[in-house]
Amino acid sequence: MANKSLKGRTRHDYPYILEYRTRWSDNDMYNHMNNTIYNQLFDSVINAYLIDHGLDPATSPQHPLMARTSVDYFGSISYPAVAELSLRVNHLGRSSATYEVGLFEKNVKGIRAVGEFVHVFVDRETGRPNANGMNSILRQSLEKILVKPLKGKL
Repeated sequence: MANKSLKGRTRHDYPYILEYRTRWSDNDMYNHMNNTIYNQLFDSVINAYLIDHGLDPATSPQHPLMARTSVDYFGSISYPAVAELSLRVNHLGRSSATYEVGLFEKNVKGIRAVGEFVHVFVDRETGRPNANGMNSILRQSLEKILVKPLKGKL
């Protein structure tokens, strides 16, 4: 069952947005975007953000490996719609990041899907997390879209 708080997300909950024009081939036989495309788009918006903020997928000394992914679906989208892929970081660990990606349809109210991705940043040479955690450039760029949890009044 989908999380009701996620269904209430709006574009304002996400500091980074990337548009994607759906393609005819994104639709499945039910005339909506195939579930596998959602995951491809979530992966793409995360990597677009990382590349825009200094990650070179071919040469950076550290790179992300996906550790976990999940999706909650609230509505469908189909060609020829324009998707708005909205990104935030919900948690930053020593060598990991938990992202939330909201998928909206341009000019349409309400969220269509929310994905969660967990990346572990590993050293290119060893394939293992660095003993000192992720490098400072990656961490600083992810902190820019880190959503701070609300603190209680105790």
